[in-house]
Amino acid sequence: LLDDMDTCKFGVLLTLFTGMRIGELCALQWACISLQEKTLSVTATLQRLRDTERMDVDGARTRIVTGTPKSHTSVRTIPLTEFASALCAKMYPENPAAYVLTGTERFMEPRTLQYRLKRYTAACGLKGVHAHTLRHTFATRAIESGFELKSLSEVLGHATTAITMERYVHSTLEMKRT
Repeated sequence: LLDDMDTCKFGVLLTLFTGMRIGELCALQWACISLQEKTLSVTATLQRLRDTERMDVDGARTRIVTGTPKSHTSVRTIPLTEFASALCAKMYPENPAAYVLTGTERFMEPRTLQYRLKRYTAACGLKGVHAHTLRHTFATRAIESGFELKSLSEVLGHATTAITMERYVHSTLEMKRT
């Protein structure tokens, strides 16, 4: 991802450092990243939804919707590592209204990001990597490095630590046993 980095590769890398969901990354604008505080604020999500109203009118089956994140705990501020913060400073555009994945005021939809991620991982000889794999990788590495569970739960936007335990800690303990 660091080789010949563009805005999309940067976004993928940023997800590995923050654990954001794909829709949160697609909706992320530079105004939500504070270089001074070294934080990233998750305030929106972007998703493609079935559009039953327009199907009758022009045949469109889906539409892109930007809205609030999955739950009230998904609206959060994520601290950035020194490396991630330095990378953000390097990539920061002149326009804070620009989307992180495009560098313009036009968003990238989740399908396009998934397609590009597939190309990036294929070029590295990796198979079966999806956007949510980046989130799982972040959480697994955080647990392995001793990240405190309550803090990790907050960074991931989970409502409770039980959700984090169920999805990530249990599988990590099983891997260690194996």
